[in-house]
Amino acid sequence: MKKTLPYKIGRLNDERRGFIKKSGALTVMSVMGIGFFTGCSNDDDTEPAPTEAIVITEDEVRIDLSQVADLNAAGGWMLLTDVQMLVVNTGSNNFNALTSVCTHQGCDRDWSFGNNIFTCACHGSRFNQDGTVAAGPATQPLRNYSTSLDENMLTIDRT
Repeated sequence: MKKTLPYKIGRLNDERRGFIKKSGALTVMSVMGIGFFTGCSNDDDTEPAPTEAIVITEDEVRIDLSQVADLNAAGGWMLLTDVQMLVVNTGSNNFNALTSVCTHQGCDRDWSFGNNIFTCACHGSRFNQDGTVAAGPATQPLRNYSTSLDENMLTIDRT
């Protein structure tokens, strides 16, 4: 005699399937935040700055803002992997420069920025534009570097 297992099969109608998709997306956005979907970027959708636009020395980094469009508007930011540095335009010709070495476990190359928050993709630590911790697991702020602006030249003191 053949034994049957108790289970049911079926299909969701299109209306129910649409409801589940929408409610699932809303749940994920409310848990993760909209920045999770908009903050990630791909190297393929960014253009490198001209090499003469960013000059790195032992003591400073100089960025010619007339050639680096990413920093021209409030909220514009960049990651300088060669010197482990995050730079953000905070508005009104003000800039912050921070270390890109996360204080949680030292990740330095996988950052996103959205809603005025830097997010380290390694373990999810979040930092405000001034480097203070917005959400852990990091407990220490990112190091700040002093900046100055003269015409279109942004200078960051690395000492």
